Amino acid sequence: MSATLLAVQTLNGLQLGVLLFLIAAGLTLIFGVMDFINLAHGAQYMVGAYFAAAAHAVMGSFFLALLLGLAGSLLLGLVLEVLVFGRLYGRSHLDQVLATFGIILFLNEAVRVIWGPAPLSLPPPGVLSGSVPLVNGLLYPVYRLAILVAGLAVAVLLYFFVTHTRAGMLVRAGASNAPMVSALGVNIRRLFMVVFGFGAMLAGFAGIMAAPLVSVESGMGDNLLILAFVVIVIGGIGSIRGAFIGALIVGLVDTLGRSFATDAFKLVLSPSAANEVGPAVASMLIYMVMAAILFFSPTGLFGASAR
Repeated sequence: MSATLLAVQTLNGLQLGVLLFLIAAGLTLIFGVMDFINLAHGAQYMVGAYFAAAAHAVMGSFFLALLLGLAGSLLLGLVLEVLVFGRLYGRSHLDQVLATFGIILFLNEAVRVIWGPAPLSLPPPGVLSGSVPLVNGLLYPVYRLAILVAGLAVAVLLYFFVTHTRAGMLVRAGASNAPMVSALGVNIRRLFMVVFGFGAMLAGFAGIMAAPLVSVESGMGDNLLILAFVVIVIGGIGSIRGAFIGALIVGLVDTLGRSFATDAFKLVLSPSAANEVGPAVASMLIYMVMAAILFFSPTGLFGASAR
């Protein structure tokens, strides 16, 4: 294990962590405030990437594509909330799971029909192309560093919004006791709509930022949705701080585990056995971490009882 490889994979893990935070922040608010299980959140990540890639193909500007992608993600989130999700509030979690799973299937097929089965691409902006030297001559892509900075900036803005604004106070109160907030005269239905649209826009932003690094294709958000649920379970449902810390934990554990688990097992096992055991254990590491955290804190790191 070289120090250079460790530094690169640590940065990659932090980058994955901030992308997971952008997805999990909206998801934990939706779950915490509305007690609503939205499996289609990963599909909204995918649609944001598609909107931006399609806009870039027409306009040729990454930043214009980013703005249009955010607007499209917000609009789609509001439309889905009004037409579908708003009718599921108060229904059982099983109904919500089935309905949002249907939305996943619909959106995955819709992007194939609209943009075709071939993956799309979204190149990074020219100003963020190239690499910068880090320690010991290590070169790291500027765009990946930009993702880290953007994710951290969003985390700071979200923290300020949730803890220092009246709207954020209502969101926190809704997460704690939505019926009481409604009884005090707050339009809880409108609050739900705003939270849902904002969460969809955050998921779309994550998809847009990830698009230059991956292929924009149908189903691209399905695997990340699973990781996002692990993040909110680790961090605590309804907690933005928990989503941030949980996302960094999951990003680092997943990335470093997949990179170094095999080498670690070679210290105690034969190379052939390590090659078998390492990848298997690496794929389970985040779930092992989640189980360990829930053993000591059943509501997560910053869940209701932890706070």
